[in-house]
Amino acid sequence: MGTFEIVGQLSRMLSNLNQWLQAATDYAKAKSFDPDVLAQARLAPDQYALVQQIQSACDSAKFAAAYLSGQKAPSHPDTEKSMAELSARIHTCVAYLDTFKESDFGDPAAQRVAPPWMGGKSVRGDRYLTRIAVPNFYFHVTTAYAILRHNGVALGKADFIGVKNFTELAEE
Repeated sequence: MGTFEIVGQLSRMLSNLNQWLQAATDYAKAKSFDPDVLAQARLAPDQYALVQQIQSACDSAKFAAAYLSGQKAPSHPDTEKSMAELSARIHTCVAYLDTFKESDFGDPAAQRVAPPWMGGKSVRGDRYLTRIAVPNFYFHVTTAYAILRHNGVALGKADFIGVKNFTELAEE
């Protein structure tokens, strides 16, 4: 699987995440509480709240695409407080990811990625993608899922994967 396909998968998972936010909003309304309360929900006191999990997932995806295509990622200040604002951030990130074409990416093993947080050091692009970007992305997406489930939102494996019937993936 190449970088373009991986970026496509990140985009798809963010779209799934947006569906979970809608399910959470519907759940909150059915239970007569403000859905925006969930934005500050967390699994543990020292762990990011849902809002930061979503911001981090979006950032991880956009930076992976930008770094591996030699572009500068757009800036998205972390100002979201509501479910609607989180959904808008996801939409913005997915729209950005969907601008990429396969030709935007070269061989990640031949690239060097030097995120600012590495203090001037770099890592091979393939290692950045498989050992940092993708695991970090899935950590935040999975934690967001777990926060919502922990708070009673009825989500399951099919929601996580983004299919309602696994046979729709079968090849003929």
